[in-house]
Amino acid sequence: MRVIILGAGRVGESVVDSLVSEKNDITVIDTDARRLRALEERYDLRGVVGSGVDPHVLEEAGARDADMLIACAALDETNLVCCKIGHRRFNIPTRIARVRSQAFRHGSDLVDKEGFAVDRVICPEESLTRYIFKLIEHPEALQVREFAGGLACLVSVRAVAGAPLVAHNIADLRDCVPDVPMRIVAIYRRFEDEPDRFIACSGRTRVEPGDEVFVLAARDDIPRVLNALHRDEHRGQGRPQRSVQRIMIAGGGRVGERLAQELAAANAGFHVKVIDHGAERCIELASKLPHEVLVLHGDATDENLLEDEGIETIDLFLALTNDDENNIMSSLLAKQMGAKRVLALINRRSYAELMHGTQIDIALSPAQTMIGELLAHVRQGDVQAVHSLRRGVAEGLEIVARGDRKTSRVVGRAVRDLKLPEQAHFGLIVRGLPDPLALPTEETDEATPAVAPQVIIPSADTVIESNDHVVVFVPHKRLIRDVEKAFRVSAAFF
Repeated sequence: MRVIILGAGRVGESVVDSLVSEKNDITVIDTDARRLRALEERYDLRGVVGSGVDPHVLEEAGARDADMLIACAALDETNLVCCKIGHRRFNIPTRIARVRSQAFRHGSDLVDKEGFAVDRVICPEESLTRYIFKLIEHPEALQVREFAGGLACLVSVRAVAGAPLVAHNIADLRDCVPDVPMRIVAIYRRFEDEPDRFIACSGRTRVEPGDEVFVLAARDDIPRVLNALHRDEHRGQGRPQRSVQRIMIAGGGRVGERLAQELAAANAGFHVKVIDHGAERCIELASKLPHEVLVLHGDATDENLLEDEGIETIDLFLALTNDDENNIMSSLLAKQMGAKRVLALINRRSYAELMHGTQIDIALSPAQTMIGELLAHVRQGDVQAVHSLRRGVAEGLEIVARGDRKTSRVVGRAVRDLKLPEQAHFGLIVRGLPDPLALPTEETDEATPAVAPQVIIPSADTVIESNDHVVVFVPHKRLIRDVEKAFRVSAAFF
């Protein structure tokens, strides 16, 4: 696929990193020649110096032959105008824009073909806020990713000694927690002086304390899944997972402000404090945020400030500034002073890999939270959702099975007969979702109630049906093309 990326900043670089590894033909446009040279030295791509709203620059970047334009420059107006020119002048088939303003949300007439001609609007801050909110809802989880419109979830959790599933083989899962349908699809185990190592899962695989375990299950079962793998000394057998009530946010930027707004609007009894070092920004936040959110002027790495504000009573400390080092230091300090759980926003992936799962419970890379929204447009076949995992190394894919036994390699076949790559793990099936490709007929009885979708944890004998939404865990991106190929229908289907 020929892809033009406008903007070589943090988001653009993350997009490049994901797409180049899949052998796409990438061209990056930016006004900063030095930044482009740095990307060209690291990746197999072509850089074009210039403005993305200049038709001559777009033509030099190969817009006439491009399959996709991803506009992720710093300014909304640059991205919107670039997409309009890409559609009007060069007829680029797919146009995606990073836009911060809520006035240009997906579905607005301002971004349709008569407007700025944007096929998909991406807002990293919105994606990040939504993702952090999921982590607040499930405080034991390290990651929470949704499939099939939220009916199914992939969660990762740190296994704790004494939990029902820990120190047992995966084959014993049903005996340990018989009332919780789930599928363990991957385990990452930390060895001394080594990064986490992927452990392929089979019935004989044993879950050890300290493992990061990836589990697929229905959304409603996630709390019980987390209880089965994670228990701390403050919670006894059979009691519900610990809830988050007291939250401290370090950083009153776009993400911090948006998250504080949503926490207050949730009416869930959250006690929220926001710390920011800018006096004028604190005044602005105090005027914008609801009165129940406490805004504090100060430095989140100030030990005296944290002590005065009762850091030892905080359930979740969130370091959300634009400074990686500041986020790391404030999170480490908060944890040392008694905060029960800490999350640090870290832009540099190398830093995130070092810190994730250590004294910092969750090291979150902002670009990785929204990269899946872009990848869903790049994937071949009927891919509905993509979630980038393990700092971009692994992925969870939701693919719709199409066709019949004659035109498909999967429909009408049992799970044991599917020709998937050996390490790709078949996770679950969501059956009964409306088919967006189906056309209404005169025979359709509108009075007939719709059948509720099912989340199925398949066995080896489960047969795939047409329109099943299948979730597959892929530990290495090099296997993705083989998975997509397995679900591709033959030409006879059309």
